[in-house]
Amino acid sequence: MRIEKCYFCSAPVYPGHGMKFVRNDCKVFGFCRSKCHKNFKKKRNPRKTRWTKAFRKSAGKELTLNVFYSHTHSLTHTHTHTRKCVERLRDYVGINVFACLLRLKKGKELEKAADITEVQKNIHLIRAPHAGHAKQLEGKMVQKLAEDVEMDE
Repeated sequence: MRIEKCYFCSAPVYPGHGMKFVRNDCKVFGFCRSKCHKNFKKKRNPRKTRWTKAFRKSAGKELTLNVFYSHTHSLTHTHTHTRKCVERLRDYVGINVFACLLRLKKGKELEKAADITEVQKNIHLIRAPHAGHAKQLEGKMVQKLAEDVEMDE
């Protein structure tokens, strides 16, 4: 017996329940109830629909398969956490992330300095060597014409 997942809300769909929708490109979508099928036809995003598993996971509400308590995962028993515990674990993980970012900041600064020196060294590849000479020549020509006009008078 194969239990499938609803394409919209990720609920289990047991054999003989729900409905299938087959698109022109032969992609099969299975839905658990008409509510999911109607929302799919209306092109609603499951991550923005508050009652779906996709929303709960993206909003950080879902406790199953959560990264924050994977350290206590055991094959012998399932370990559940309260919301307070998860919040404390998030704080701990946040501290670790902050420490990692501080460590990586120095490398980013060095990389930026190396990029700046490389750009200064190879500026001729970015900007043409004779760029701006036309304006200088134009200025010189105007001065020469002004001098010629003054000499003629």
